[in-house]
Amino acid sequence: MLVTSFAAPAFATNCWIIASAEGNECIIVDPGMPDVSAQISHICQDYNLKPVAVLITHGHLDHTFSIVPTCEGYGIPAYIHSEDRALLTHPERALGAQFAAGLAGISFVEPPSVKDLRNNDVLSIVGLQIKVLHAPGHTRGSVLFHVSDDTGNEAESVLLSGDVLFAGSIGRTDQPTGSAQEMETTLRKKIWPLPDSLRVLPGHGGETTIGHEKRVNPFLKGLKDSRSK
Repeated sequence: MLVTSFAAPAFATNCWIIASAEGNECIIVDPGMPDVSAQISHICQDYNLKPVAVLITHGHLDHTFSIVPTCEGYGIPAYIHSEDRALLTHPERALGAQFAAGLAGISFVEPPSVKDLRNNDVLSIVGLQIKVLHAPGHTRGSVLFHVSDDTGNEAESVLLSGDVLFAGSIGRTDQPTGSAQEMETTLRKKIWPLPDSLRVLPGHGGETTIGHEKRVNPFLKGLKDSRSK
Protein backbone atom coordinates (compact mmCIF):
# COMPACT_ATOMS: atom_id res chain seq x y z
CA MET A 1 0.00 0.00 0.00
CA LEU A 2 1.25 3.47 -0.90
CA VAL A 3 0.63 6.07 1.83
CA THR A 4 1.81 9.65 1.49
CA SER A 5 0.74 12.97 2.95
CA PHE A 6 1.45 16.64 3.47
CA ALA A 7 0.38 19.16 6.08
CA ALA A 8 -1.86 21.96 4.81
CA PRO A 9 -0.63 25.48 5.67
CA ALA A 10 -3.63 26.30 7.90
CA PHE A 11 -3.71 24.35 11.18
CA ALA A 12 -1.20 21.81 9.77
CA THR A 13 -4.03 19.47 8.80
CA ASN A 14 -2.74 16.24 7.28
CA CYS A 15 -4.01 15.49 3.78
CA TRP A 16 -3.49 11.78 3.11
CA ILE A 17 -3.21 10.20 -0.34
CA ILE A 18 -3.49 6.42 -0.44
CA ALA A 19 -3.28 3.87 -3.24
CA SER A 20 -2.69 0.14 -3.51
CA ALA A 21 0.58 0.91 -5.30
CA GLU A 22 2.40 3.58 -7.29
CA GLY A 23 0.86 4.13 -10.73
CA ASN A 24 -2.65 3.17 -9.58
CA GLU A 25 -5.87 4.93 -8.65
CA CYS A 26 -5.94 6.64 -5.25
CA ILE A 27 -8.12 8.22 -2.61
CA ILE A 28 -7.58 11.67 -1.11
CA VAL A 29 -8.46 12.17 2.56
CA ASP A 30 -9.15 15.59 4.14
CA PRO A 31 -7.99 18.23 1.63
CA GLY A 32 -7.41 21.21 3.91
CA MET A 33 -6.96 24.95 3.73
CA PRO A 34 -6.23 27.21 1.99
CA ASP A 35 -6.69 25.66 -1.46
CA VAL A 36 -4.29 22.69 -1.54
CA SER A 37 -5.49 21.18 -4.81
CA ALA A 38 -2.21 22.13 -6.55
CA GLN A 39 -0.18 20.26 -3.92
CA ILE A 40 -2.41 17.22 -4.36
CA SER A 41 -1.87 17.39 -8.11
CA HIS A 42 1.93 17.52 -7.72
CA ILE A 43 1.96 14.43 -5.48
CA CYS A 44 -0.31 12.52 -7.84
CA GLN A 45 2.00 13.37 -10.74
CA ASP A 46 5.07 12.31 -8.75
CA TYR A 47 3.57 8.87 -8.04
CA ASN A 48 1.56 8.60 -11.29
CA LEU A 49 -1.70 8.34 -9.35
CA LYS A 50 -5.27 8.89 -10.52
CA PRO A 51 -7.63 10.21 -7.81
CA VAL A 52 -11.08 8.61 -7.81
CA ALA A 53 -12.61 9.81 -4.52
CA VAL A 54 -12.24 12.31 -1.69
CA LEU A 55 -12.94 10.97 1.81
CA ILE A 56 -13.69 13.33 4.68
CA THR A 57 -13.15 12.30 8.32
CA HIS A 58 -15.35 15.14 9.63
CA GLY A 59 -16.84 18.44 8.56
CA HIS A 60 -14.49 21.00 10.12
CA LEU A 61 -13.33 23.53 7.57
CA ASP A 62 -9.62 22.79 8.00
CA HIS A 63 -10.38 19.29 6.66
CA THR A 64 -12.85 20.23 3.91
CA PHE A 65 -11.79 23.60 2.52
CA SER A 66 -10.34 22.21 -0.73
CA ILE A 67 -13.04 19.62 -1.34
CA VAL A 68 -14.72 21.52 -4.19
CA PRO A 69 -11.63 22.33 -6.30
CA THR A 70 -10.30 18.81 -5.75
CA CYS A 71 -13.54 17.04 -6.68
CA GLU A 72 -14.25 19.34 -9.60
CA GLY A 73 -10.68 19.15 -10.86
CA TYR A 74 -10.76 15.37 -11.15
CA GLY A 75 -14.51 14.89 -11.65
CA ILE A 76 -14.74 12.66 -8.58
CA PRO A 77 -17.22 12.22 -5.68
CA ALA A 78 -16.77 13.14 -2.03
CA TYR A 79 -17.74 10.88 0.87
CA ILE A 80 -18.76 12.27 4.28
CA HIS A 81 -20.91 10.99 7.14
CA SER A 82 -24.52 12.09 6.85
CA GLU A 83 -24.37 13.81 10.27
CA ASP A 84 -21.64 16.20 9.05
CA ARG A 85 -22.78 16.74 5.47
CA ALA A 86 -24.53 20.04 6.29
CA LEU A 87 -21.16 21.42 7.41
CA LEU A 88 -20.00 21.43 3.79
CA THR A 89 -22.32 24.38 3.14
CA HIS A 90 -22.54 25.72 6.70
CA PRO A 91 -19.14 25.12 8.34
CA GLU A 92 -19.86 27.77 10.97
CA ARG A 93 -22.31 25.41 12.68
CA ALA A 94 -19.44 23.39 14.16
CA LEU A 95 -16.96 26.18 14.88
CA GLY A 96 -16.26 28.44 17.81
CA ALA A 97 -17.80 31.89 17.75
CA GLN A 98 -14.59 33.75 16.84
CA PHE A 99 -13.72 31.49 13.90
CA ALA A 100 -17.34 31.41 12.73
CA ALA A 101 -17.50 35.21 12.77
CA GLY A 102 -14.57 35.31 10.37
CA LEU A 103 -16.62 33.38 7.80
CA ALA A 104 -19.41 35.98 7.66
CA GLY A 105 -20.27 36.77 4.07
CA ILE A 106 -18.45 33.75 2.61
CA SER A 107 -20.60 31.24 0.73
CA PHE A 108 -19.75 27.53 0.68
CA VAL A 109 -21.13 24.91 -1.71
CA GLU A 110 -20.99 21.14 -1.99
CA PRO A 111 -18.99 19.50 -4.75
CA PRO A 112 -21.13 18.15 -7.61
CA SER A 113 -21.27 14.60 -6.22
CA VAL A 114 -21.50 13.86 -2.48
CA LYS A 115 -22.17 10.41 -1.04
CA ASP A 116 -23.37 9.92 2.54
CA LEU A 117 -21.50 7.52 4.81
CA ARG A 118 -22.95 5.51 7.67
CA ASN A 119 -21.46 3.31 10.38
CA ASN A 120 -20.01 -0.01 9.13
CA ASP A 121 -20.20 0.96 5.46
CA VAL A 122 -17.51 -0.82 3.45
CA LEU A 123 -16.13 0.87 0.33
CA SER A 124 -14.27 -1.30 -2.16
CA ILE A 125 -12.40 1.11 -4.39
CA VAL A 126 -8.92 1.51 -5.91
CA GLY A 127 -7.93 -2.00 -4.80
CA LEU A 128 -8.63 -1.11 -1.16
CA GLN A 129 -11.26 -2.07 1.39
CA ILE A 130 -12.32 0.89 3.49
CA LYS A 131 -14.48 0.27 6.53
CA VAL A 132 -16.28 3.28 7.96
CA LEU A 133 -16.59 3.53 11.75
CA HIS A 134 -18.85 6.29 13.03
CA ALA A 135 -16.88 7.94 15.84
CA PRO A 136 -18.73 10.97 17.26
CA GLY A 137 -17.24 13.18 19.93
CA HIS A 138 -15.11 15.70 18.06
CA THR A 139 -18.07 16.34 15.76
CA ARG A 140 -21.39 14.54 15.51
CA GLY A 141 -20.41 12.97 12.18
CA SER A 142 -16.74 12.15 12.76
CA VAL A 143 -15.61 8.84 11.30
CA LEU A 144 -12.59 6.54 11.29
CA PHE A 145 -11.50 4.91 8.03
CA HIS A 146 -9.98 1.44 8.50
CA VAL A 147 -8.15 0.84 5.22
CA SER A 148 -6.66 -2.46 4.06
CA ASP A 149 -5.69 -3.93 0.72
CA ASP A 150 -8.24 -5.92 -1.23
CA THR A 151 -7.11 -9.14 0.46
CA GLY A 152 -7.98 -7.74 3.88
CA ASN A 153 -4.36 -8.14 5.02
CA GLU A 154 -4.18 -6.62 8.52
CA ALA A 155 -0.40 -6.24 8.26
CA GLU A 156 -0.95 -3.63 5.55
CA SER A 157 -3.87 -1.88 7.26
CA VAL A 158 -3.99 1.74 8.40
CA LEU A 159 -6.49 3.75 10.41
CA LEU A 160 -7.29 7.28 9.28
CA SER A 161 -8.34 8.73 12.60
CA GLY A 162 -9.12 12.34 11.66
CA ASP A 163 -9.41 14.41 14.84
CA VAL A 164 -10.58 11.52 17.02
CA LEU A 165 -7.14 10.15 17.97
CA PHE A 166 -3.74 11.83 17.83
CA ALA A 167 -0.31 10.70 18.95
CA GLY A 168 -0.54 11.25 22.70
CA SER A 169 -3.90 13.01 22.68
CA ILE A 170 -7.43 13.19 21.27
CA GLY A 171 -9.53 15.79 19.49
CA ARG A 172 -11.23 18.57 21.40
CA THR A 173 -14.88 18.15 22.33
CA ASP A 174 -15.84 21.69 23.37
CA GLN A 175 -16.93 23.04 19.99
CA PRO A 176 -20.48 22.88 18.60
CA THR A 177 -21.60 19.28 17.88
CA GLY A 178 -18.72 17.96 20.01
CA SER A 179 -19.39 15.83 23.09
CA ALA A 180 -16.99 14.58 25.76
CA GLN A 181 -19.40 11.76 26.63
CA GLU A 182 -19.64 10.61 23.01
CA MET A 183 -15.86 10.83 22.65
CA GLU A 184 -15.36 8.55 25.64
CA THR A 185 -17.79 6.04 24.12
CA THR A 186 -15.96 6.25 20.80
CA LEU A 187 -12.59 5.63 22.44
CA ARG A 188 -13.96 2.71 24.43
CA LYS A 189 -16.02 1.01 21.73
CA LYS A 190 -14.31 1.98 18.46
CA ILE A 191 -10.64 2.67 19.26
CA TRP A 192 -9.81 0.30 22.14
CA PRO A 193 -10.87 -2.96 20.35
CA LEU A 194 -8.61 -2.26 17.34
CA PRO A 195 -5.42 -4.36 17.00
CA ASP A 196 -2.32 -2.98 18.71
CA SER A 197 -0.25 -3.22 15.51
CA LEU A 198 -2.61 -0.99 13.52
CA ARG A 199 -0.93 2.14 12.12
CA VAL A 200 -2.79 5.33 12.98
CA LEU A 201 -2.70 8.22 10.50
CA PRO A 202 -4.18 11.22 12.35
CA GLY A 203 -5.62 14.49 11.13
CA HIS A 204 -2.78 16.44 12.77
CA GLY A 205 0.73 15.48 13.84
CA GLY A 206 2.75 12.34 13.29
CA GLU A 207 1.55 8.79 12.88
CA THR A 208 1.41 6.28 15.70
CA THR A 209 -0.05 2.84 16.46
CA ILE A 210 -3.01 1.69 18.50
CA GLY A 211 -0.74 -0.29 20.83
CA HIS A 212 1.51 2.68 21.50
CA GLU A 213 -1.48 4.89 22.29
CA LYS A 214 -2.89 2.30 24.68
CA ARG A 215 0.39 2.45 26.58
CA VAL A 216 1.05 6.21 26.64
CA ASN A 217 -2.04 8.18 25.68
CA PRO A 218 -3.60 9.45 28.94
CA PHE A 219 -7.11 9.31 27.48
CA LEU A 220 -6.76 5.63 26.57
CA LYS A 221 -4.84 4.72 29.74
CA GLY A 222 -7.72 6.15 31.73
CA LEU A 223 -10.11 3.93 29.84
CA LYS A 224 -7.99 0.89 30.65
CA ASP A 225 -8.11 1.78 34.33
CA SER A 226 -11.89 2.20 34.28
CA ARG A 227 -12.36 -1.12 32.45
CA SER A 228 -10.39 -2.99 35.11
CA LYS A 229 -12.51 -1.78 38.03
